[in-house]
Amino acid sequence: MIDQGLEHRSAAVTEMPDELRRDVRMLGSLLGQVIAEQGGEDLLADVERLRKAVIAARRGETSADEIASMVSAWEIDRAVEIARAFTCYFHLANLAEEHYRIRSLRRRDTDDAVQRESLAHAVQELGRQRVAELVRDLELHPVLTAHPTEARRRAVATAIRRVSHQLTEFNTPGRGASERDEAKRRLLEEIDLLWRTAQLRNTRLDPLDEVRTAMAAFDETLFRMVPQVYRSLDAALHDGTGAPLARPFIRFGSWIGGDRDGNPNVTAKVTREAIQIQAEHVLTALENACSRIGRTLTASAQFAPASAGLTAALAASVDHHPDLVSELATRSPREPHRQWLLFVAARIAATRRRDLDLAYRGPGELLADLRLAQDSLAASAPRQAYGELQHLIWQVETFGFHLAELEVRQHSQVHAAALEEIRAGGELSERTEEVLATIRVIAWIQDRFGVDACSRYVVSFTRSADDIAAVYELVAHALGGRPLALDVVPLFESGADLANSPRVLTGMLDIPQVQERLAAGGRRMEIMLGYSDSAKELGPAAATLRLYEAQEQLTAWAAAHGVKLRMFHGRGGALGRGGGPANRAVLAQAPGSVAGRFKVTEQGEVIFARYAHMAIARRHMEQVANAVLLASSAAVGARTAAAAERFRPLAERVARASEEAYRALTEAPGFPEWFALVSPLEEIGSLRLGSRPARRGLGAPRSLDDLRAIPWVFAWAQTRVNLPGWYGLGTGLAAVDSLEELQAAYAEWPLFNAMLDNAEMSLAKTDRSIAARYLALGGRDDFTERVLEEYDRTRTLVLRVTGHKRLLENRKVLSRAVQLRDPYVDALSHLQLRALTVLRTGEPSDHERDRLSTLLLLSVNGVAAGLQNTG
Repeated sequence: MIDQGLEHRSAAVTEMPDELRRDVRMLGSLLGQVIAEQGGEDLLADVERLRKAVIAARRGETSADEIASMVSAWEIDRAVEIARAFTCYFHLANLAEEHYRIRSLRRRDTDDAVQRESLAHAVQELGRQRVAELVRDLELHPVLTAHPTEARRRAVATAIRRVSHQLTEFNTPGRGASERDEAKRRLLEEIDLLWRTAQLRNTRLDPLDEVRTAMAAFDETLFRMVPQVYRSLDAALHDGTGAPLARPFIRFGSWIGGDRDGNPNVTAKVTREAIQIQAEHVLTALENACSRIGRTLTASAQFAPASAGLTAALAASVDHHPDLVSELATRSPREPHRQWLLFVAARIAATRRRDLDLAYRGPGELLADLRLAQDSLAASAPRQAYGELQHLIWQVETFGFHLAELEVRQHSQVHAAALEEIRAGGELSERTEEVLATIRVIAWIQDRFGVDACSRYVVSFTRSADDIAAVYELVAHALGGRPLALDVVPLFESGADLANSPRVLTGMLDIPQVQERLAAGGRRMEIMLGYSDSAKELGPAAATLRLYEAQEQLTAWAAAHGVKLRMFHGRGGALGRGGGPANRAVLAQAPGSVAGRFKVTEQGEVIFARYAHMAIARRHMEQVANAVLLASSAAVGARTAAAAERFRPLAERVARASEEAYRALTEAPGFPEWFALVSPLEEIGSLRLGSRPARRGLGAPRSLDDLRAIPWVFAWAQTRVNLPGWYGLGTGLAAVDSLEELQAAYAEWPLFNAMLDNAEMSLAKTDRSIAARYLALGGRDDFTERVLEEYDRTRTLVLRVTGHKRLLENRKVLSRAVQLRDPYVDALSHLQLRALTVLRTGEPSDHERDRLSTLLLLSVNGVAAGLQNTG
């Protein structure tokens, strides 16, 4: 059975903790039972044959050719069922690892030890007074985006959550035998349903589907996680009595339903509906929380008397809403705080229903009512004042009535074309009318939910200050001169644009509307740095250094112009798009560029990897907050600056040589066509991953400019090459004569350390022998040889510089995860290769082509589940 695959003698298994091994084996055994029941023992036997073959291949006991022969001998429908089996296995293995990680986090969270990379650890490192000072300016701003990198259907994700719940029930300590038997029966039932659930979407997601998918993370995790993080900080700052010292420092943003760059499906109507969905969810959550707290506040007036202010407010509420208040007083006699909180909950419900007689006009009014109760309780019942009620206050301060600030993004060329039409004075095109309608929707959102709900407009491919001024000119046309509180945010993506960014900002200072926004906002300005396109253009090493240099220049520019600059990092999930551990990325930023503020995109599979479970979400947020506090301290900044100064010439040699090697490959004649042949690039568009088209224009890409960064990275991950995460780095490292200097840079400079560690992770997820089979499909031996030679060079030199004997030697958990999954990813890769080979080189009938496409897409789905950070 599949669970017995863990018996092969790899380093992953020998290092696997017993409890993780137990969960994976049990889940695999139950899946094997389901497969045998639904598909027959012969299907399970074929799954086992392939499993054993790929394990043997890893040991050198069989060849890839033998595996290819086995796979090609199966009927296509049988191969499809086998692909489904391995994909389901990955979902269950991921789940088991998640549960083990949660248990490990809880074990490390002991009373006698401060957990590393936590808020308490930051206080220990920097001191309470310094952290209390830094917290005044601390702001973490994750922005959820709908970039199409989450390959799972929402139905599959929901089925996995049900399996997760039953696994928790099964593993809960103290369960009796009958309770464990029942939990195992339910586990089998849910795994059976997961097997029966179609892995592929029949229809493409529309933008509002994406909004609703993201709401699951809010409903299940984010709303409850935020006050826990604040409480962790408060506990580290003082003894927990009296008013909290921690202030709310997390703000969420969202591009889902607002990002229309290259996505014609995101319209003004969609943006309006997106904010309404968000408001419905947050108001429901606030109402439920307030009702729950109100019902528990049963303190009698004898022991917790109401303050004069609360007494007066209750009396006034009787005058305005006598029936409601009378009912509450009857249900809660002599319990003034309970009456008040239930009255507040009723007002939140009225806000959600748009009952204007009872509704709050904004979150400020709600906060005033909650603080009225808190101040009243503080005199006689401080634990109740600063307990759950404080959590609710923090939630209102964090989420408001809009949940997350909805940001709009559009391409600068769209604005230029719209202005050209408007200035010409003729009939406006549908696209230009849509641009104007979007601005009017922003104004409507601000009127309905407040300025904080939607006040940022990101301009892709900003090349000059004119691109920013164009948006403000469009605002004037759309609103007829009515004012709009709008910060237009330039997005710098290409290498040239990053280098030019300070000049653009200087030009922006001459725009009257920018001057007004700076004056109104305390000289605060936001700019966005794009990791995806810069990496696709320059290669991973050169892009890393170019982004760092841009941050240095922008930090110096801000200091010279008296501007408080916040840099918005457009990082993707995959290593080729700026991915990797977020806390390490923060510490690798240029000195002075963080200054207590970190704003970053969170997308696709990353949202669910980081925010699907409370313990993991809280740990992630604490790690990032810890890194922001440390990176904002003078001591850490000085160390980083000294290392950057010492190793800058070395890094420039690495970047220059790596970029030359990268461009020599990607800009070579015929490379885009070759890439389309050796990867499932064309078919990825059929996966219906999201509402946004995979590329600009139609047909095969004629250049990489035609191709968006996400499918570029996603397709390379499928080929097991992972080229965007490492290509060119080996040539770059080889350009430096001194290994000792490279090793010193790795040890002392966080940027260089993170760059090599991320490349090492990407190399570890590369399989050379399978990659060679994909590359051979393109019929260009020169390209294949160049890629494999650079892989060998990069792998060798990365290991020399890091001093590791094997990839990921110093990252035990990740190494175990990769090695555990590798054989099963291999199985799916061989199934995918069978389909891709026939589709590229054969002449299948229409029916065969349809079934082969299904096989290919199922394998794409499964490989994505196995590799995890793919897009």
